[in-house]
Amino acid sequence: MAATPRFRKNAVDGSTSEGSTAEGNAAEGPVSKHPVDETLPPLRMFTSGLQHVAAMYAGVVAPPMIVGPAVGLSAKETAFLMGASLFTAGIATLLQTLGFWRIGAKLPFVNGVSFAGVTPMIAIGKDRGHDGIAVIFGAIIVAGLLGFVLAPYFCKLVRFFPPVVTGTVITLIGVSLLPVAFNWSQGGNATADDYGSMTNITMAAVTLVIVLALRKLLRGFLQQIAILLGLVIGTLIAIPAGITDFGALGDADVVGFPTPFHFGAPQFEIAAIISMCIVMLVCMTESTADMLALGKIVGRPADERTIEGGLRADTLGSAVSPLFNGFMCSAFAQNIGLVAMTKVRSRFVVAAGGVILVLLGLVPVAASVIALVPLPVLGGAGIVLFGSVAASGIQTLATAALEKGENALIVAAAVGVGLIPIAAPDFYHAFPEDLLVVLDSGISTGCVVAIVLNLAFNHWGRRPEEEPETGVPDSEQPKDPMALPVAH
Repeated sequence: MAATPRFRKNAVDGSTSEGSTAEGNAAEGPVSKHPVDETLPPLRMFTSGLQHVAAMYAGVVAPPMIVGPAVGLSAKETAFLMGASLFTAGIATLLQTLGFWRIGAKLPFVNGVSFAGVTPMIAIGKDRGHDGIAVIFGAIIVAGLLGFVLAPYFCKLVRFFPPVVTGTVITLIGVSLLPVAFNWSQGGNATADDYGSMTNITMAAVTLVIVLALRKLLRGFLQQIAILLGLVIGTLIAIPAGITDFGALGDADVVGFPTPFHFGAPQFEIAAIISMCIVMLVCMTESTADMLALGKIVGRPADERTIEGGLRADTLGSAVSPLFNGFMCSAFAQNIGLVAMTKVRSRFVVAAGGVILVLLGLVPVAASVIALVPLPVLGGAGIVLFGSVAASGIQTLATAALEKGENALIVAAAVGVGLIPIAAPDFYHAFPEDLLVVLDSGISTGCVVAIVLNLAFNHWGRRPEEEPETGVPDSEQPKDPMALPVAH
């Protein structure tokens, strides 16, 4: 069995690592920190944080870009929404990474605007202008506060996420994100004349090759920021190709602040509140799965307290966002892929990214510089990022004893159901619109199926002596706080 890295704990809790003594620690010097709690030199902190921002930027601005015109906002008002979304995503990310009291997962966990809320928000505010936005904001505030109250109870679901479940969900997260990268690679706008053009797809392929080559050829810090370097090089190549748009740079204000309640005081309608509360539960489910995935990747498994803090940061960030004209916040899985690929596990790097997001929200002209990266270039890099998440899920499934009992069947059914919204987007078109909030999320449906089938096959109606053998002695079982006995 391969040895696992051992980290001496901080002096805060007074404990030492296995096999060490107080005298030994004194001789060795200061105790080391877990990589999650390490700080990097300023330049590395900034560039690594900027890389996270580049990976998530399109995902943050896309929901307001879609919702704004749908509710009847002008182009300038929609641009204001986009800046506000960057600002509030930065606040939510700082809550997650730095935290206070029992708020925040204190992992390299990125938060941004949730795509899960786009469809219901359009249904709530369609063609209602400022009133529609005010109703959306009122519903998000209530949903955020409800989620904050539910967080201590919702986090207890962690015990229903053994490796057979987490591996399935992590794989689905990566696979569900890949269509986003494919869409970006084609140009991002299906109605555009050049959507899916040879130029766009070639640019995505060139960026993909550049990123892979940089990861192969570079070493150390430069290898860690290969994605950022690939985006820069890809953007420079895209200029003569004619797919880099400088229009946003010329139209952007130098300084701007997301004035509180810019669109008026929030309004509260029961139907809208119920709809957004359902979205909040979906976001909490996905965030729980994302925290479990990230915990495994960084070597600090997410226990109940970590998930409770993470969910509180999610929901508090969502409740506060409408104050600054932002939408519901949730985990950004694409950044988990970036952590897995770069091996940079420091939460302070992501906190630096949160600061950059806040600044981008306050300085629209700076935000427009990030926006210069063409979507085909981002799509080429996204294939690597999102594929890394799926690969992490497959690694987790390799530890899930698929040869035991019905574990392989659990994975097969959950992955199959989770792929429905990806492979057949109109599969549920005849279902009520409220149900589509859950059914159109392959991550949520696959997660529910995996949990239920794990309980049905491995726990319900099974006496303790009938529990399947793990094949691993108890003394060698991994000390994983989220693992059930049958999962190893």
